[in-house]
Amino acid sequence: MGIDENIRTGRHCIFRMHVHLVFVTKYRHKVFADRHLTRCEEIMRAVCEDFEAELVEFNGENNHVHLLVNFPPKVAVSKLVNSLKGVSSRRLRQEFPDLVRHYWRAQRLWSGSYFAGSVGGAPLSIVKQYIEQQNRPL
Repeated sequence: MGIDENIRTGRHCIFRMHVHLVFVTKYRHKVFADRHLTRCEEIMRAVCEDFEAELVEFNGENNHVHLLVNFPPKVAVSKLVNSLKGVSSRRLRQEFPDLVRHYWRAQRLWSGSYFAGSVGGAPLSIVKQYIEQQNRPL
């Protein structure tokens, strides 16, 4: 059996974990242009590196962004999300004064909520079938 290049190893584990994240702007204001999204991707890529995670894919529209992140099991998704949203909000508002006028009162770029979905690997039905077919000792 060949070794999967996407499988990562830690000190005591072997893993391949991905999460699909979606962040929406506060009040769903349509504030992003291409230059904002380009810089947002750079910021979020740096934050992921700090967590020993990898930003695999990034894209967005004028009021939300999608991220696909490969992360190690020692990272709590909630902590990663908190850093991604906090750092990007602060830096984007510092670097782009045009964003500040939309959020001068709220002092936040992102909505308080987010979507996180686990992705990758086999479908749940296949995993369930695989587990059911294990040779359980009598």
